[in-house]
Amino acid sequence: MKILADENMPYVQQLFGDLGTIETVNGRELTAEQVSDVDVLLVRSVTKVNQALLANNNQLKFVGSATIGTDHVDLDYLASRGIPFSNAPGCNATAVGEFAFIAMLELAQRFNSPLKGKVVGIVGAGNTGTAVARCLEAYGIEVLLNDPLLEQSGDPRSFVDLDTLIEKCDVISLHVPITKHGEHRTWYLFDEARLNSLGENTWLVNCCRGEVIDNRALIKFKQQRDDVKVVLDVWEGEPHPMPELVPYIEFCTPHIAGYSLEGKARGTYMLYQKLAEVLNIEADKQMGSLLPFLWSEQVNLTEISDERALLQLARFVYDLRDDDELFRKQFLNKQGFDHMRKNHTHRREFSALKVGNTGQTDVNWLSNLGFSGVEL
Repeated sequence: MKILADENMPYVQQLFGDLGTIETVNGRELTAEQVSDVDVLLVRSVTKVNQALLANNNQLKFVGSATIGTDHVDLDYLASRGIPFSNAPGCNATAVGEFAFIAMLELAQRFNSPLKGKVVGIVGAGNTGTAVARCLEAYGIEVLLNDPLLEQSGDPRSFVDLDTLIEKCDVISLHVPITKHGEHRTWYLFDEARLNSLGENTWLVNCCRGEVIDNRALIKFKQQRDDVKVVLDVWEGEPHPMPELVPYIEFCTPHIAGYSLEGKARGTYMLYQKLAEVLNIEADKQMGSLLPFLWSEQVNLTEISDERALLQLARFVYDLRDDDELFRKQFLNKQGFDHMRKNHTHRREFSALKVGNTGQTDVNWLSNLGFSGVEL
């Protein structure tokens, strides 16, 4: 069996090596000729999986995408040919949630405006939005949710409409899929008019898809409204962000909010489990065995005295400033955006760090935040 996999998908050899011959490719430049004789295709969001890509292949047994979204995959076409498909919903939700939370802590530190006491609005309350809410609520932050589709589906949580969220929230974090049509389309959800409706000193964080914000309108807006602070992990026109936008953004990263080692491993592992199901074989490998130890396995605390101390603890696991600095240096280089994504291998999740409590202060909430080994 021939398995074709995106070269940036980790742990493919360890998980799929026993099932066939593995070839890795540049997913953004994948051609129909390369796919013509493969049995299993494993992709990420940079590959458009459609009739044009698969027309020459008559033996494909499975397509897997190690992503939450499926907007890059023609699901109807795969179904018409009877080709099993699986994505990895929730695989990087924890990573995205922690990234957004850390970004908010970094903004709080940079602008001397504590996150504690702010109201945070989450637009899109699926897996990643829920993960952001979990971090914020563990820290005692009030959260408002906007997700009309989940609200209509009977989700029991409380929701508000988008205009209410914008009016009431100090921070807005975006976690919606990209949809171009329909009543609740998200393409340019934050257009010029909606950007102009943002309250004074709002923080806006986008970790979903670049086109959820009209980037040209954002440039115009930021030229007039420096009080609004913006964090962008995703960009309109990826992998070529608008160079004139970058100076107006407080923290810039190359679509890596979900790129923790845990998230990447989880995505690949979910596809391994699904393929085993399709092939009717036992999935006998374990995800935990794939991950290395964090450079510092445990930190002992007496207390978390303030928000700065919490940010310092988070930086033990992931320092957002490093990726922001690298982005500004390299995003204009040829294939610089993709190069940064491909080589982004250092990011971990809070669970990789054990926190011991050597004092009398209650730090149990750190366990709810995601840190492991918290002792009372």
